Amino acid sequence: MIRFAWPSELRKRGVLGINQRNADFIMRFNKRKFFPLVDDKLITKELALKKGIAVPELYGVLQTEHEISEIENLLNQHKDLVIKPAQGSGGNGILVIDGKIGKRFRKASGDLITLDTIKHHCSNILNGMYSLGGMEDKAILEYRVQFDPFFQHISYQGVPDIRVIVFRGIPVAAMIRLPTRESDGKANLHQGAIGLGIDLKTGFTTFGVHHNAAVQQHPDTGAETNHIQIPHWETILRTAVECADTVGLGYLGVDLVMDKNLGPLMLELNARPGLNVQLANRRGLLKNLMKWAEMKEIPADPAERIRMAQEALD
Repeated sequence: MIRFAWPSELRKRGVLGINQRNADFIMRFNKRKFFPLVDDKLITKELALKKGIAVPELYGVLQTEHEISEIENLLNQHKDLVIKPAQGSGGNGILVIDGKIGKRFRKASGDLITLDTIKHHCSNILNGMYSLGGMEDKAILEYRVQFDPFFQHISYQGVPDIRVIVFRGIPVAAMIRLPTRESDGKANLHQGAIGLGIDLKTGFTTFGVHHNAAVQQHPDTGAETNHIQIPHWETILRTAVECADTVGLGYLGVDLVMDKNLGPLMLELNARPGLNVQLANRRGLLKNLMKWAEMKEIPADPAERIRMAQEALD
């Protein structure tokens, strides 16, 4: 028999709910004027480049239906790339192309699609099918992250990403999201990816969650998912903190990927990050969020903030 915890029990465990997240942390610490800096992935990328933060290379931007006809030239120059909406959310509208067979293009899942299908997808992006509020959008074409072999045994086809929650410039929680067959090779929990909590101090994975159920193995590869050391952990935390400093948002989700040649790359930022990171870590966010919310002065040095975050877990 499944037992659901009462709200009072969840509060006692320090679990943050969506209403409290919105009222006490997003509305209070995220100034509305900074939202466009993260809601538009093109603006985010430009800001990151100015600050020296590593991001996937930009190949091109489609802004009008007329420009879609030129996409074949880009596809001839780059045999593998990612096409995504500049203002998309939740992983919707992302198309990953990782090769070409004859006149067809291969998706990350292995399915083959035509050039017309790609053009139609780009048209849907421009018309706002995947954008926040359904507004007209731009299609970004960028470098497809090269899979780091380190993750091969715990990921299905796609590239895992790492989500770090940063509050007032201090990391408070992290998880790695692993693509599955169900998620079509995408690292999105709502589409069926797995979330693994990461210990902020050591960089080792702790627990796993799949559709809100605890897991210890990847459903497609069968590999154990607990106690895996994430490479470049200190660099990942440092990058997450620098991203928060760059856009000026107090409560932020930073998504990074690991490229086999380039190391950690910032993929995108989220001003309204979800709360599944609590399930993946089996640890509520509220205790540390309240602690840092009450702190009068936050140290300017990113290294000091990371140290504070790691010591707070003792």
